[in-house]
Amino acid sequence: MSETLGPDLLLALDRQHVWHPYSPMPGQAAPLLVHSAAGVRLRIAEPGGGTHELVDGMSSWWSAIHGYNHPVLNEAARAQLDRMSHVMFGGLTHEPAVRLAARLVEITPEPLRHVFFSDSGSVSVEVAIKMCLQYWRSVGRPLKRRLLTWRGGYHGDTWQPMSVCDPDGGMHALWSGALPQQVFAQAPPSGFDAAPDPAYTAHLRETIAAHAHELAAVIVEPVVQNAGGMRFHAPAYLTALREACDEHGVLLILDEIATGFGRTGALFATEHAGVSPDVLCVGKALTGGYLSMAATLCTTRIAEGISRGDVPVLAHGPTFMANPLAAAIADASLNLLLDQDWQREIRRIETRLREGLAPAAGLPGVRDVRVLGAIGVVQLEHRLDPVAMATATRAAAREGVWLRPFGDLVYTMPPYITPDADVARICAAVLAAATAGSAADAGSPGAGPPPGA
Repeated sequence: MSETLGPDLLLALDRQHVWHPYSPMPGQAAPLLVHSAAGVRLRIAEPGGGTHELVDGMSSWWSAIHGYNHPVLNEAARAQLDRMSHVMFGGLTHEPAVRLAARLVEITPEPLRHVFFSDSGSVSVEVAIKMCLQYWRSVGRPLKRRLLTWRGGYHGDTWQPMSVCDPDGGMHALWSGALPQQVFAQAPPSGFDAAPDPAYTAHLRETIAAHAHELAAVIVEPVVQNAGGMRFHAPAYLTALREACDEHGVLLILDEIATGFGRTGALFATEHAGVSPDVLCVGKALTGGYLSMAATLCTTRIAEGISRGDVPVLAHGPTFMANPLAAAIADASLNLLLDQDWQREIRRIETRLREGLAPAAGLPGVRDVRVLGAIGVVQLEHRLDPVAMATATRAAAREGVWLRPFGDLVYTMPPYITPDADVARICAAVLAAATAGSAADAGSPGAGPPPGA
């Protein structure tokens, strides 16, 4: 099929053959057909011909922090293509991966020293869990094989990550009884700036202490529980986790797939608490949204512990691990981010989101409005059913903005290059979507799409 296909035929073929994420097959609603993208705008091809533009309020699931078609990242891709697009990483290495690993070690908290590359955020969490389980097995503690997390979290859709997503509110309840049975603490109290609750801190410490003999690690998303509900929590709870893990001999994994590379106003969200994990997961914005790539970083303690075991290797090896093309673009993306005053840009977006979303607090059907860094969230009183979600999405599109509401949330994570006028436009779209979604919902909660949708 080499001929040029028109939008009507493409959409028909899409409905016939393409299974989209978190959707039935065939889909119930036609997706928008993206013809091209540049800056912060998606150009949408219309059935029957013609195009229109939407401002992207989602950064393509939080990854395209520099926007689209960026000349610096385009040139990095072209230059690497002229050298090689891929080579296996078993027994071989190459400059893009070495440079990227060294840069990640340089910018992440001490004492993370070793980098294992993979090709998606969920797999980076699989690797992190495998590291911790294999570490304890290698040092003679094989019964330490459970994980502890708090409710409300989301860590991906592959097997072990599903086991540490929220067991009730998330979509992975479908697999209850098949997934490994993990330990769940209560969800952290809401509010980034809220004073830490001593009772909740004690709950965390007591839960870790009670299960320390069987816990390989604690895994949480620092500061922001993202696809599990876009909830913010006080950094002090990370400090409590770090102290309790150290006291009771439990490893700490921090999942920064969504929060890493500046999204919350710190380069990594763990910096808000001044703590460092034993294992760190990054992805999404790592390549600026150009290619799928993720990384799991660990301390020398973990690497050396595994290397002294009966099986002295980390038993994992994705085919496209450390893909040279992705690594070269990731290195260029990090340079692009860090060679500018990115913190000023995040503060600017945060200020504009606070101003633009404040009126949502007075809308019918709105429970809460919250902003942190380049994240803006309007939480509704009820979960949106599929009809209400589609209605909310269309309302945003009428304002010229692409948003993807889910559950009871209408939220935005715009690219860092989004100018003030477009941030204002995004805020207007969030308000329109919240109003339309609440009206369509008519006060009757539906199943809604799953977290991560």
